[in-house]
Amino acid sequence: MARFIEGKDRRQTLLLPECLDDYVTPDNPVRVIDAFIDELDLQGLGFTRAQPAATGRPAYHPAILLKIYLYGYLHRVPSSRRLEREAGRNLELIWLTGQLVPDFKTIADFRRDNAAAIRATCRQFVVLCRDLGLLAGREVAVDGSKFKAVNNPDRNLTRAKLARQMAKVEASIAHYLEALDQTDQAEDESTPTRVEKLHEKIAALRQRMQGLQAIGEQLEANPDQQVSLTDPDARAMRTRTDPRGVVGYNVQAALDTQHHLIVAHEVNNRGSDRHHLATMASQAKPAMGAATLTVLADRGYYAGEKILDCERAGVTALVPKPLTSPAKAEGRFGKQDFTYEPEDDTYRCPAGEKLTRRFASVEKGMTIHVYWTTRCASCALKTQCTTGRERRIRRWEHEAVLDAMEERLRARPDAMQVRKRTVEHAFGTLKGWMGATHFLTKGLKSTAAEMSLHVLAYNMKRVIGILGVQPLLAGIRV
Repeated sequence: MARFIEGKDRRQTLLLPECLDDYVTPDNPVRVIDAFIDELDLQGLGFTRAQPAATGRPAYHPAILLKIYLYGYLHRVPSSRRLEREAGRNLELIWLTGQLVPDFKTIADFRRDNAAAIRATCRQFVVLCRDLGLLAGREVAVDGSKFKAVNNPDRNLTRAKLARQMAKVEASIAHYLEALDQTDQAEDESTPTRVEKLHEKIAALRQRMQGLQAIGEQLEANPDQQVSLTDPDARAMRTRTDPRGVVGYNVQAALDTQHHLIVAHEVNNRGSDRHHLATMASQAKPAMGAATLTVLADRGYYAGEKILDCERAGVTALVPKPLTSPAKAEGRFGKQDFTYEPEDDTYRCPAGEKLTRRFASVEKGMTIHVYWTTRCASCALKTQCTTGRERRIRRWEHEAVLDAMEERLRARPDAMQVRKRTVEHAFGTLKGWMGATHFLTKGLKSTAAEMSLHVLAYNMKRVIGILGVQPLLAGIRV
């Protein structure tokens, strides 16, 4: 091939063969993986077999298997079978492992048996980011997203789905019984064979009905009235983009608003975000190393008691209040049209009248004060205010915390834009890496480990992009 760039002859024998290290450039990100894991105290993090056994067949060191997984997740190769193949042909992995090729079962078992230690490793990288000065800000954005589990929607059953399936089975049994009667009346040569086949189908359907009844008993025993047959921990959750919802997990994440690094994350199977604000804030605050912290979240996190928990923990929450007032939707005055006057503990209505506090009640563990005035009957604005005898305003005993938060939100009109551009890019990137079916593993424990590997790879890739390979290596080896 004259006048073309030519490669080396495959059969050429070299007197001094090239060193394996020559195939990996100094700025290759695989060197970051190697350095980071070599600096970890794997036994202290809780990895199994970090100390070799005195007898028996030698095992792979957990550092080798962790390096394989981190390399795989960094390059969108999370499958243990694919990682086994890559370990035998990928020059970077050959360099990383020293030409070791564990089988796929060993690789998969490592992820399953070290779920807690993998999460601890993810947190350790966040500590490294803090030491490198990448988490110097005092603000995080919190959000949640639904990730699909290894569970087809048809194999997630609720009362309604179970009732529909049982009705179909009953209809099929009735159909075959009717066909059996007709066959008995026909009495031709093929009758015995047809009767036998019909009896087999009816027996199979009755066995299927017994299975559905057993699932019904299990469903009634579950607090959320759901049963997932493939992944028992997966749950059906509503989403804004898919009217059918998603059978999977709710992944919560807190990201710093400066470099968009994930400082805390959690996998759960509760569809609502309302109860996760204080939990994520309590994880993000020590991860950021901050004495005080500001947390940005969307309307789905608005819950008075959780916002109060944040306030008590030294966390300043910025969560917009959802506009769910039925009065406002029907064209009448909403609660926001009434002004609270703390000096005398009253509300001023749009007509200028004072609503005084009448009594207090306890609802779901919260003390609620109720205000109204006796002048509603003669008010010219009554039709625009209430359909009852008087308009009553309800106020939580700690609502001053919520009022102060609304004042902070008015002073930060860009807060929700900052939140959106911080968290939504991260979730989009993770889902793009994970593919159409997001999780490969089953169960809450295993999916949490899988998500930790994705988060670790995501953070590592961002830090490499921010600092570069060599500065990051210097920071790791300090």
